[in-house]
Amino acid sequence: MGCLFLCVAGVMAQGRKAICINEVMVQNDSNYVDDYGMHHAWIELFNSSFASVEISSMYLTNDKANPTMYPVPRMDVNTEIPPRQHVIFWADGEPNKGTFHINFTLEPGKDNWIGLYDADGKTLIDEVVIPASLTVGQSYARIEDGNKGKGETPAAEWSIRDGSDNGYITPSGNNIIIDKNAKIEMFKNDKSGAGLTILSMAVVFSSLFILCLLFYFVGRLFTKTATIRKTKEVADAGVDESVVTPDSGEEIAAVCMALHEHLNMHDNEDLVLTINKVKRSYSPWNSKIYSLREIPRK
Repeated sequence: MGCLFLCVAGVMAQGRKAICINEVMVQNDSNYVDDYGMHHAWIELFNSSFASVEISSMYLTNDKANPTMYPVPRMDVNTEIPPRQHVIFWADGEPNKGTFHINFTLEPGKDNWIGLYDADGKTLIDEVVIPASLTVGQSYARIEDGNKGKGETPAAEWSIRDGSDNGYITPSGNNIIIDKNAKIEMFKNDKSGAGLTILSMAVVFSSLFILCLLFYFVGRLFTKTATIRKTKEVADAGVDESVVTPDSGEEIAAVCMALHEHLNMHDNEDLVLTINKVKRSYSPWNSKIYSLREIPRK
């Protein structure tokens, strides 16, 4: 049981490393409202893995000296983040409002350090410094969701967004909004559909050609394997290979027909039906016509 517990704990810890701080807004005056209809600073976490991750018992903090400032409560089904999805925590200093309302706030006009710790309160999962230059209505977000910036300048993976050309503010959404489809743009000027038809036919015939090659080489492989096995059997039997000749198709057909005749022998006379006349005694007095009563004529 102890080994099982350690394995489960190890898997959970490994999965929690996929959680990262993805976007932060310090001064929220009109952007996003909480479940009470209020505007507060918010912190977005993102699950960068392709499996659900339970974040209960993890810690959010803005003080390096106190890594266990806000423990994410347990027994809340919403603390399990689905794969490649987001969750919002409200930095309003009012944890009594619910699981996602933390017990500290963010201070405008100064650098705000935010850390995310594992359940042991010692393992730092992710951290970010929100610059003091962030103004009202701006957010500090990763350029790409879940990209932790493994280089020497992790700040290069972040950008300040104001909802205009500098980038969209996307609480609980992907930081990169794809508004174009490259494949559709490729055939935008192909009004007749000729290009799409040629591409489709090329894909179909290429697939058929690949399948043809696959079947050919698989057949060759099985033939070679059968030849090697037969050669080995002949060698094990001590028969001279020069004397042994491969069976022709006619010989195999003759053997099959002989076996068929042998195993399906039957008497052809069994199919003859014999009809014999049934002899029985007959008396005219037993006929029903003599037992009928004649009705007198008027």
